[in-house]
Amino acid sequence: MKFPARFGLMLTARVLLFSSIRASAQTPATDMADAANHFLAALTPEQQAKASFKLEDPERFNFGFIPRPRHGLLFKELSPGQRLLAHALLNSGLSQRGYAKAVTIMSLDDVLKELEQGRGPVRDPELYYVSIFGQPDACGTWGWRVEGHHLSLNFLVADGTNISIAPNFFGSNPGEVRAGPRKGLRVLGGEEELGRQLINSLDAEQRTLAVITNIAPREILTGTNRSVSALSPMGIPAAKLSPAQHEILHRLIEEYARRYRAELADADLKKLSLAGAAKIFFAWAGGTEMGQGHYYRVQGPTFLLEFDNTQNEANHIHTVWRDLENDFGEDALRRHYERTPHGN
Repeated sequence: MKFPARFGLMLTARVLLFSSIRASAQTPATDMADAANHFLAALTPEQQAKASFKLEDPERFNFGFIPRPRHGLLFKELSPGQRLLAHALLNSGLSQRGYAKAVTIMSLDDVLKELEQGRGPVRDPELYYVSIFGQPDACGTWGWRVEGHHLSLNFLVADGTNISIAPNFFGSNPGEVRAGPRKGLRVLGGEEELGRQLINSLDAEQRTLAVITNIAPREILTGTNRSVSALSPMGIPAAKLSPAQHEILHRLIEEYARRYRAELADADLKKLSLAGAAKIFFAWAGGTEMGQGHYYRVQGPTFLLEFDNTQNEANHIHTVWRDLENDFGEDALRRHYERTPHGN
């Protein structure tokens, strides 16, 4: 099947649409630096020491998404006013949709606490850490992170212009709340349903390419790896999808990308388009019906996203977006140091 030219045009049109909606506002780098500085200014010296790291600190790469002790300043240790400023920082990098997903994921620890009745790890929606790397500056180079159970958001701002948003991890346990006052809640329902919709739209010939195994892996394959590369087998190339299937694939990618504020999502989607939308692959593993363990991934020359729902009787979701060129802002940081030598 010949790759339709409108595949790339469709993505470009969507980027322009979202860009045109934005009001004339401050840049993401300015908003992030302002939010970070206001947050730091509200802290005590002891709290500042916990929250602040050098940009070169290896802690910046200590990526994780399971319940564990972390370095940084806990939401639980903040006063009500300080906590609001931490949320302002979190919101400075996310879209309305992404922020809602993030704080709802945090809130699910209350659901787990009720379900587990003291079994397993400590569950607390305030066991999330804020970490600032370097000195926040609208024109400078620095980073920040918000991380805890099922949430890891890593940002690197280089020279106030190049912003990395990967790796980022959103998880949900339970994937669907099945009892109690929040029954029916599915934080990552869009990510799950679009993936299932795409695999179920494929014909038999297409499935032979897309389905890489009938047994889904128990976890995302990249885990908490410090660096990642494209995974194999690749699955079905976008060039072998029908126009209707292309549309589902676009919606699936955007479901992940638009967790972030429009400027950042637009930049990632533009990079994806320039790298060649025809080079995007979709792979699936496991069952295709609700309640069956399943896994999928979408990857192109510049990015990789993974989805896994196998644990807890297929009601425990892990998703991740990795930048194959610029995870943790490594490429942007390298170019920054090439332009601005910092000595030994």
